Amino acid sequence: MENTDNALAIEQMAKERVRQLKGFYWHLFVFVIGVVVYISKTYFGTPLNFPPISYVNFTFMAIWTFIITVDGLRLFVKEKLSGTSWEKRKINQIIEQEKASKNRFE
Repeated sequence: MENTDNALAIEQMAKERVRQLKGFYWHLFVFVIGVVVYISKTYFGTPLNFPPISYVNFTFMAIWTFIITVDGLRLFVKEKLSGTSWEKRKINQIIEQEKASKNRFE
């Protein structure tokens, strides 16, 4: 039972991590498209003046760059600071505490 609880917790953590990475990479892909549009409008004078593209300006790109930087730091630097080994140890500790409390009441 211990192995299945631990395996389920680790599997859930892995699925959440993959979901976060997938979301970040999609966001990064759309950001790169936005950068290409911004550069083509600003430096090459491409006439892209229809509604969603016409709002891509320096302020918009600066805010978007800040958001994607924070998202990347949250995703990758947090991993280095707290690390998955810390999370795994904490999960194992909580599982052991739950089992000890169950065994005490049996």
